[in-house]
Amino acid sequence: MSQDKRAIMEELYMKTFHEIKEGEIVRGRVVAFNEKEAVVDVGFKSEGFIPIEEFRNVEAIKIGTEIDVLVESVEDDEGHLILSRAKAEKMKGWMKLGDSINEGDNVEGTVVKQVKGGFIVDVDGIEAFLPMSLSAFKGVSPNDLVTNRFMFQIAKLNKARRNLILSRREVAQKEREEVRNKLWDELAKGQVRPGTVKGITDFGAFIDLGGVDGLLHITDISWTRINHPSEVVKVGDKLNVLILDFDRENAKVSLGLKQISSNPWEHIYDKYPTGTKTKGKIVNVMPYGVFVEIEKGIEGLLHSSEVTWQKKLVNPQQMFKVGDEIEVQIINVDKDSKRISLSMKQLETNPWLEAQDKYRVGTSVKGKVRGFTEYGAFVELDSGLEGMIHISDMSWTKKVNHPQDILEKGQDVEVVVLGVDPDNRKINLGLKQLKDNPWSEIAKKYPVDMEVEAEVVLNSNFGVFVKLEDDVEALVYSSEIDKEKAAALKPGDKIRVKIIKVDVEQMKIGVSAKL
Repeated sequence: MSQDKRAIMEELYMKTFHEIKEGEIVRGRVVAFNEKEAVVDVGFKSEGFIPIEEFRNVEAIKIGTEIDVLVESVEDDEGHLILSRAKAEKMKGWMKLGDSINEGDNVEGTVVKQVKGGFIVDVDGIEAFLPMSLSAFKGVSPNDLVTNRFMFQIAKLNKARRNLILSRREVAQKEREEVRNKLWDELAKGQVRPGTVKGITDFGAFIDLGGVDGLLHITDISWTRINHPSEVVKVGDKLNVLILDFDRENAKVSLGLKQISSNPWEHIYDKYPTGTKTKGKIVNVMPYGVFVEIEKGIEGLLHSSEVTWQKKLVNPQQMFKVGDEIEVQIINVDKDSKRISLSMKQLETNPWLEAQDKYRVGTSVKGKVRGFTEYGAFVELDSGLEGMIHISDMSWTKKVNHPQDILEKGQDVEVVVLGVDPDNRKINLGLKQLKDNPWSEIAKKYPVDMEVEAEVVLNSNFGVFVKLEDDVEALVYSSEIDKEKAAALKPGDKIRVKIIKVDVEQMKIGVSAKL
């Protein structure tokens, strides 16, 4: 080839390449990828390289895709053409916005990612910084923000350094006010609106209606009696509520939940007349009784006194648990107070109706000691009914200070029926009546003026009780013994006494230590 032809071809070859300068934006075409870079042809004598991380969506970039790039270096130390996709977008963004934006202006942008101290936001290719303190994104997951577009206010702008700082706080506040005003305009009594439980207190729950908060009072949560709103709702719950009333001037909204459903108490007298037998589920157990749900929204109280005919002292917390299903009878309904009284024992025959025939006065019966009071012992009879032995009916001769001195809990005993009162559900029993009254014989055995040796049983303020024999006790009146001598006596001491009085009717013996 001649020298002239070679020169012509070199000139034509050089003309196929563009003149490019560092710092300018040119159009390029992606021709290849590797793990770290994208290879881009910009019509230069060599191809340029762009780091893969500069592509936000690598999957969208294909071989042949045309993009704008910034020429960072026509020839680096290794002779490579260095390009930048990110800087080109940023420069284009600044060129596009130019002098059209100023501090305080609103702009739209896309949250790109969360970084230390805030977020990176793309505003028409410009990479802006949104400080966390100005983000108004408190409590929002970053996953719900990235790739979403929002309006922002320009908090700080330095065009020379191409530095842009945004704020979401003022825009968000204005958006909330617009939503709030729109919601107030739409509110109407009787309207059903969706809401989210925002907070719970003892007296109710606060519901966010979408910019306006309303109060769902505890009395408007359920037709059923509840002790705390948390029994029905919890924070974060989404539910429909009824607008009962509202006051825009004072920003108050009263809400109802139970009113959305029909009032189950409306026809309560027809559904549950007195005497009705029904089944229900125990929903609450208290020391005084259990609350039974007989249908959705309808609860009744089974008082401890209505559990059984047989036992006076019933502990519901030991007998029942939440979730138990039981059969009950309706004994009273009060629609106004929304109260229903229930009974289990009414389902059984009242044993007190037959008590007088079954336990005739003077007959002896057997039972088991179930408990004590200061004045006597309770005995459960074979029918399950309870009777009581008063301490005065435990011994003919001994002074009984404590029932436990004579009987033990769980002890099987034989007793005599002294009286039956079905109306007051009382049966009086006697233990001493199993034996004949010994006082006639005692009077003969211990005549007045007789002197005997006795054993001190109890030293009290009004005298000293002494034992004449195992089952016979007497009282040394305080006037019949020297004070100093009496003060020195203790149980078990021996003392010589004289019989001064025997009262057969009162079953008492009086003695004197003054011989």
